[in-house]
Amino acid sequence: MNLTNLSLQLTGYDIAAAKKELEEYNKHITEDYEGYIEEKKTEILKFHLKNNLFYSTLVQDKPQNWEDLPVLTKRDLQQPLLNRLSKGFSAKNIHIHKTSGSSGHPFIFAKDKFAHALTWASISDLYKLNNLDLNSSYEARFYGIPNHGLPHYKERLKDLLSNRYRFSIFNTTSENFDQFITRFQSKKFGHLNGYTSVLVLFAKYLGEKKLILKDLCPSLTHCIVTAEMLFKEDLELLKKQFGVQILNEYGSSETGILAFGPAENALKIDSRLQYVEILDEQNKPVPKGTSGKIVVTSLFNNAHPFIRYEIGDLGTLDFVNNQLVLTKLEGRTGDFALLPDGKKIPALSFYYVTKEIIKDTANVKEFVIVQNQPDTFTIDYVAGIAFSNAEIEKIKRAIGVHLGGNIQININKKSSLDRSNRGKLKQFRRAF
Repeated sequence: MNLTNLSLQLTGYDIAAAKKELEEYNKHITEDYEGYIEEKKTEILKFHLKNNLFYSTLVQDKPQNWEDLPVLTKRDLQQPLLNRLSKGFSAKNIHIHKTSGSSGHPFIFAKDKFAHALTWASISDLYKLNNLDLNSSYEARFYGIPNHGLPHYKERLKDLLSNRYRFSIFNTTSENFDQFITRFQSKKFGHLNGYTSVLVLFAKYLGEKKLILKDLCPSLTHCIVTAEMLFKEDLELLKKQFGVQILNEYGSSETGILAFGPAENALKIDSRLQYVEILDEQNKPVPKGTSGKIVVTSLFNNAHPFIRYEIGDLGTLDFVNNQLVLTKLEGRTGDFALLPDGKKIPALSFYYVTKEIIKDTANVKEFVIVQNQPDTFTIDYVAGIAFSNAEIEKIKRAIGVHLGGNIQININKKSSLDRSNRGKLKQFRRAF
């Protein structure tokens, strides 16, 4: 048990009991997946209808079936936490956390202590299934961190207790990346874990220097990308420059890990703790293999209801070898370009087109797209060499063909791109 697990155990989060329970869930779900899911859905629904005034008021009349239940949105939860807690729960016996706010609708939420312990036990188990032991593997953590003051030292202490070292991702200069390389040469890191966009930037820098991270740090075995989209060409880059297996983690602070596994495969859903649905715009289930809104039910959080909770992403589920898998993740539900003629273009497809055009034009490290008005887009990019006028015109013409006529496109070279206060990079944003 690492120091984080020991600390959790001593403060009322029974990790040992959670691990035993998780083993039982594994057996049950292996023997009877459908029976397990229906049993746990029924149990958590009955609990919150009986013990949670916020949820029972929202549901009102007892539903005839699961699909009649309301779909919870982040806006529904933007009210004082005490209004949303179940009977018997208070600040003394819950884990309080807040969302990152990347969706634009941040809020505070809670888990009961055993549900939080189950989340930790599940994370450890998922990693072990992929030959990664968090108790022994020293983590190179590529996340945001406050620059100074008490918040900075609190994060450093948490990292020390959790057997990890945090690389600040707000400074992506070559000088800072050189310091990263030096630390990898001097420490026995077991795995990397961090935001996709910064890991890709670091991999590009290693490529420019003709370096393989595994050669610099032979103890490395894995890299885990999280929190942002992973594109196929970026996966190939990470595999080449890091020299280790790439794992992809998808989840949220509210629910924990939803899907996990080797990045080149469909990600396995952690159905032991969550029930995941894909719904259309009318909140109706779609057939397996069809894209829609990802909606999650936390099966063991008694303190706070997350029942049919719209997480804010689009994706596709399917069954492969009797295992529910996430075959495709397609970005945020609200991410689309809205053109003057009323046409909607999914942001991810727009981003793909732009990425392909730019890739053929210059050595671009990263870029973001902002739609300022229905007929005006701005592309900010970071590159060693600025686009020539001819290259800018080529990009504008190609995107104009994709979006239609009378579209104004502004293209600006930047030394760096603005990230959230947690270090995430939003690749497309509509500013109106």
